[in-house]
Amino acid sequence: MIKSPDQLALLQAKARQYRDALQNTARFRLIWQEGVQKNLVTWLKELAQNCNLTVEIEERMEVEGLESVIFSLGLVPSGLKEILEGNNRRDLMRQNGSLIYQQLFNGRVMALINLPYIEKYGQPQEPRSVAIFSPDEITEDKVASHVAEFLTDLTMWESYDDDSMQPATRIGFKSEQPVAGGPEV
Repeated sequence: MIKSPDQLALLQAKARQYRDALQNTARFRLIWQEGVQKNLVTWLKELAQNCNLTVEIEERMEVEGLESVIFSLGLVPSGLKEILEGNNRRDLMRQNGSLIYQQLFNGRVMALINLPYIEKYGQPQEPRSVAIFSPDEITEDKVASHVAEFLTDLTMWESYDDDSMQPATRIGFKSEQPVAGGPEV
């Protein structure tokens, strides 16, 4: 038996926190099911229409309590072609990227960004986590800011040019005189 009143009080506080966490999980799942999931679909459709974006919005519900809403710019020919036998060609397909709202095991929601990917051209990047929040924190304004962030990331991907990348730090010394036979610095 615990003899110290301080130890008992600490243990009781931790038990209360645990029960609160369980109640929050149940409450978050209910909030998601009773409206947030549907609101996300509505808000994303409206944003796509207002921004003249062609999108696919998919609700994934394979596991109750782990549902997701996917805002995808679709799969299209990339403009690259694979050369096959007999000089035949096949379009390499490109996934144009997606913004995903995924309910987590504890009822919270994670927003993720998937950048575009072209088949047979490198490896897809891991999704980038935008935020994790409780479903009652999801608002139309927050969703609009996530779509803006998603479009910024896609624009940067489309506009990639390593010559325009500014390094955060330079390594080495800046020389006033170019080295004979070497590049100017």
